[in-house]
Amino acid sequence: MKRHAFSTAAFSGALLGAAMFASPAMAQDDEQFITIGTGGQTGVYYVVGQSICRLVNRLEESNIKCNAPSTGGSVANINGIKSGELDMGVAQSDVQYQAYNGTGNFEGEPYEELRAVFRVHGEPLTLLARADSGIETLDDLEGKRVNIGNPGSGQRNTMEVVMEAKGWTEDTFSLASQLDAAEQAAALADNNVDAMVYVVGHPNGSIQEATTTVDSRLIPLNDEDIDGIVEEYPYYTKSVIPGGLYKGNDEDVETFGVAATFVTTAEADEEVIYQTVKAVFDNFDRFKRLHPAFENLDPEEMVSEGLSAPLHDGAARYYREQGWIE
Repeated sequence: MKRHAFSTAAFSGALLGAAMFASPAMAQDDEQFITIGTGGQTGVYYVVGQSICRLVNRLEESNIKCNAPSTGGSVANINGIKSGELDMGVAQSDVQYQAYNGTGNFEGEPYEELRAVFRVHGEPLTLLARADSGIETLDDLEGKRVNIGNPGSGQRNTMEVVMEAKGWTEDTFSLASQLDAAEQAAALADNNVDAMVYVVGHPNGSIQEATTTVDSRLIPLNDEDIDGIVEEYPYYTKSVIPGGLYKGNDEDVETFGVAATFVTTAEADEEVIYQTVKAVFDNFDRFKRLHPAFENLDPEEMVSEGLSAPLHDGAARYYREQGWIE
């Protein structure tokens, strides 16, 4: 089984935003404004969107201006693309699959116009518990106060898959809070929850905040139920969070996860998507330096792995020029 490992480099700072949103359906000689959906400001999705916008806005030959606001995460981003509020967005590979095929949060409503652009970094489901909570395994969550994630977020989506495999409901926990990613570290530190879950690339600022403010432990997700999830769904892989990234967590922790993917709609302008992809891959060394989670990215893997929806024509055009696809 393929396993993802993550850099031990320190977390890099937030990046710049750009112009306000307007429709990209404008005359070619005018500036075109695009909006990319991201996630919570403490997560890597926000950095992904900001990084792409930084590179797009540096293009001298392009008239595209890019903005990447914080959003509710994967499901919210795909819904935003579908409604026309967003032009592109970051989404977990499982959420991309569910949206295109009409399963999960998109049950019975396949979004056949969804298009893949590229895969980004691997993202393990990360379970962090207070050291005084008595939680040492996944099963120990029963009867505890657990932040299962805000509706529309990737962590909520993946946590619901785990809960289904376990036969759990929200009533399994003494409290099933729905805080977003930016709020849960403080809730753990303030003893308002016993554990929190996050689907995120590492190292991550929110996990670092939690582990430095309260004695807390990363909990392994590697039992038979997790093995069954990985075997059943093609978009999940087993992962390892390396030891030493966070205070008090010196040992490697086994878990499983997805990959972050960058998506759009078939209706998006081919030239806009082409230029966006070109901005990233023509400046790939610069892109990889913008967050430690990007350090080991490989372009040919990014355009072929973890993508359930068809490639957008603009992205495919660039990849053919590079010889990465036929």
